[in-house]
Amino acid sequence: MASPTVILLLPLALGWLSSSVTTHVYDGSNSVFLVERRRSLPKGFIFATSTAAYQVEGAWNASGKGENIWDQMVHTNPGFIADRSNGDTACNSYNLYKDDIKLIKDLGFRMYRFSISWSRVLPDGTTRQINEPGLKYYDDLINELISQGIEPMVTLYHWDLPVALQNMGGWLNRTIVDYFQDYADLIFARFGSKVKWWITINEPFSIETIWQGHNILKAHARAFRLYKAKYWHHGGKLSISLDSTAAFPKNSSNEEDVRSCERYMQFQLGWFAHPIFSTYGDYPAVMRDLIDNNSAREGRNFSRLPYFTVKEIEQIRGTFDFFALNHYSSRMCTNGKRGQSPSWSRDMEVYAYFNASWPPSQSSWLKVVPEGFRKLLNWINFEYNEPEIFVTENGFSDYNVLDDQGRINYLKGYLSEMEKAIYEDGCNVTGYTVWSVLDNFEWRAGYTERFGLVHVDFESPLKTRTKKASAAFIKDYIEANSAWISTGS
Repeated sequence: MASPTVILLLPLALGWLSSSVTTHVYDGSNSVFLVERRRSLPKGFIFATSTAAYQVEGAWNASGKGENIWDQMVHTNPGFIADRSNGDTACNSYNLYKDDIKLIKDLGFRMYRFSISWSRVLPDGTTRQINEPGLKYYDDLINELISQGIEPMVTLYHWDLPVALQNMGGWLNRTIVDYFQDYADLIFARFGSKVKWWITINEPFSIETIWQGHNILKAHARAFRLYKAKYWHHGGKLSISLDSTAAFPKNSSNEEDVRSCERYMQFQLGWFAHPIFSTYGDYPAVMRDLIDNNSAREGRNFSRLPYFTVKEIEQIRGTFDFFALNHYSSRMCTNGKRGQSPSWSRDMEVYAYFNASWPPSQSSWLKVVPEGFRKLLNWINFEYNEPEIFVTENGFSDYNVLDDQGRINYLKGYLSEMEKAIYEDGCNVTGYTVWSVLDNFEWRAGYTERFGLVHVDFESPLKTRTKKASAAFIKDYIEANSAWISTGS
């Protein structure tokens, strides 16, 4: 019997309104039968995976690297980490990066998002001392990615601030904006001709305090404006990775609960997104009103939410080429005041909690809520005038599992909801990044939570890598979405 021939009847100019197409299959004997196949994601869609320097590199004091705040923390206060571990060696990606790139290529990813360790290239955080071996490491990493057909996406700052800058006040010190600009200038100059995708800062929300966030927004804007003025000829795209959960009202027919969801979104995502992505810039109005009023009631002569100057608002507004989104889970919301007084969480006047029916992960903060992903993408699409959205993190945690069906189910659900946001809702999602390619040091959780598609044996001398079941799943998913027209074998 002849091999069946498969012809996909692709919808033309229909805006990709459904996630499947009808396939006519001819079996060689004039018989025709119909098969419904899921359609490929939009042409040019990018599949990526990601890591962060402190979580995977190791080599914490190698070749002139300076100490960062995580190096200091885990060495002076090991009890801060769940299993008293550290990132001194981690995945040893500093030495095994070529092996990791082979894994990334084999899984079908077209892009690798990684971060540069600020103190590896500038030991004291300033350009007074430039560590050439550190720059060479990243140059070698970038060259190897490009040689393997994988595009680098570089994050300048993923939480590992040089200790020397922390001793000066860290993100609370206004001068850090200047130091960050100098650091960005160095990295753009060295790698700008090779790197076309940039993230300035990862998840400023996780750095927490309002005054730190104020300086982070200014530092991001400085780096963005610097690139556009000095390195525009490289044609790169820049953004800041913002993390957000989605919000569901406790009672969808209760207007107060619905409004509490909107406050939650404005205080969480809008805190950093509104100054950059909104038409008017500055902090969200509801955030400004509540914090200003609460500050006055507390007898303060100034607001706990600092003010930007008119010039700073204009400097920050519009500093993006795409919306970089990190998303993992969701919350239920209703009116209420929680947290210390005063505090950002109390100012919000929202009680946010998990629905008891949501499936768990290994992480207490991560419940499986696929429909929240679609809801969040639509919120961004509406709130910020339909920006290009690149999902820069999404993933699931378990512990030491090779047959990781929980992760597979998570990815299936979230990818399906992303497809609906694209096909049915018109969200302009152009890339999706799995966190993470490797099990790694998960900050305060140490090695008790694993997010990798690839298992790492941290007890073995070679940090042996073993693909999990989810690695095969994501490889198949990427392959199934790589072409507009498929031919049967």
